[in-house]
Amino acid sequence: MDKLIFVVDDQAPILRLITYWVSEKWNYKVKTFDNAEDMLQALNLRPDLILLDIMLPGINGIDALKEVKKFEPNLPVIILSAQGRVDVALEALKLGAYDYFPKPIDTQRLEPAIRNALKNYDLEKELEKVRENVTQTYSFSNIISADGKMQDVFKMVSKVLNNDITVLIHGESGTGKELIAKAIHYNGIRKNNPFVVVNCASIPRDLMESELFGHEKGSFTGAYQRKMGKFELANRGTLFLDEVGELDISLQSKLLRAIQQKEFERVGGTETIKCDVRIISATNRDLKSAVETKEFREDLFYRLNSFPINLPPLRMRKGDIIVLAEHFLDHFNRKLDKKVDGFTPKAIKLLFDYDWPGNVREMENTIERCLILTENSRIDADDLPVHIRSAGPSGIDSSAEQYLNSPVILPFEKIKEEAIRHAIKVTKGNILEAAKKLKLGRATIYRLMAKYRIDPEKP
Repeated sequence: MDKLIFVVDDQAPILRLITYWVSEKWNYKVKTFDNAEDMLQALNLRPDLILLDIMLPGINGIDALKEVKKFEPNLPVIILSAQGRVDVALEALKLGAYDYFPKPIDTQRLEPAIRNALKNYDLEKELEKVRENVTQTYSFSNIISADGKMQDVFKMVSKVLNNDITVLIHGESGTGKELIAKAIHYNGIRKNNPFVVVNCASIPRDLMESELFGHEKGSFTGAYQRKMGKFELANRGTLFLDEVGELDISLQSKLLRAIQQKEFERVGGTETIKCDVRIISATNRDLKSAVETKEFREDLFYRLNSFPINLPPLRMRKGDIIVLAEHFLDHFNRKLDKKVDGFTPKAIKLLFDYDWPGNVREMENTIERCLILTENSRIDADDLPVHIRSAGPSGIDSSAEQYLNSPVILPFEKIKEEAIRHAIKVTKGNILEAAKKLKLGRATIYRLMAKYRIDPEKP
C-alpha cells in the first residue's frame, strides 16, 4: 500500500516487531524512530498515521502528540504504552489520539484499528477538499459584477462574516439571494458547519412545522418514526429561510421563540432541544406592508431584519448586463463544448435594452438557450428569444456612441471593441480608412482586430 506509517519506540526489539507486522504482514510503508524529536522533524514527509510510544527519551509521547496535533489536527495517532494506566489513556484520547493500546500489543486488534484510522483520515482529507471547493465557489470573487450598486452590497456582506447577527436579504426573484446567503456562510465563522435551506414557499403549511422542528414517532398520521427538523440539522451552522414572507402566521411565533431562546420542541414531543443556529432569511415581498396588514408578525420582522441587505434587480444595474452575458457565454461554451466567440452589436444592444424581469436567473437561461440554438460564430439578434427582440426600441445603432448618453458605465474594453466594429462596418471593410477615422495607426487596428477577433467582412 502507498500509506506511510511512522513507528516511534525507543526499545529496538519492540520497534522491529511492530515494523515487521505493519510492513511485512499488512503491507504499509514504514519509517521508524527511536525518539520523538526526530519524528517531529520528519512530519513534512506527510505520514498517514503515527504509532507513538508514551515513554520516550527527551520529549515524551503526550507532549509529542500535542505537537503533532498542532501540525495536522486530523492526522491519526495511536498511542502505545507499557504502563497500562487509565489516566494516561484518557489524557491521550482527550488530546486527540485516535486509539490507545497497552503493551504487549494485541496485533489482531491493532490491524483493524490502523485500517479504520487510515480510512477516516482519507475521508477527512476529502471533506476538507470539498470544504475548500465550496468556499472557493462562493467566494466574492466568483460573484460576477462590475456595477457600483453590487459593490456596495459586497461591502455590507463583509460586515457580517465574523459575527452571528441575523440577516434579511431582500430582492426580486432571480437576483441571487441564496448565492449571497451562501457567500456569507462559506466565508464566515461557521463555514465548516452545515448550511441548511428551507424554502418556505414550496412546503405545504401543514408540513412546515415538522420540516422546521422535526417530529416524534406517532405524533400525526404518517409519522412512523422520529424525524430531525432543519433546526437540528443546521446546529452550529446556518439556517437559510428562503421566501420567509410566505411562512404561515400560525408558525411565526414558534419560529420567533426558537430564534430568541435557541431552543424548541419537536412536533408531538416534550423534550426541549437546544440549538445554536445562525439565521439568514430572504424574501421578495415587502414585509413592512405585510406587518401592516397583519400577515407577518411585527416582532418576528424586527428580529429577522437586524441587518437588512437589499439586492438591486438587474434592470437597476445595467453595468452588469454585458459582464454577466459574457460570463455565462464562457460558462456554457465549456459546458456545451461550443466555441461561440461573443455577441454581435445588435445582440448586445437588445440585451442591454431589455429589462430582465427574471433577473440573473433569466439571463443565465437565455444565454444557455442561445448557445444551444445558434449556428453562428457569434450570438446574433435572431438567436435571442422573441420577447427580448420585440422589447427593445426599433432602429438598432451598433456604434459605441449609443453608450455615451447613457448613465451606465460599461467596461472600456467593450466600448473600444464596438467602436472598431462600427468603423469597419461604416467603411465597408476598408481597414485603412477605418484606422484613419479612428485616428489609430494601421498596426494598432490590426492588433486590436486580432484581439477582438473581428472579421472585416462580418464586423
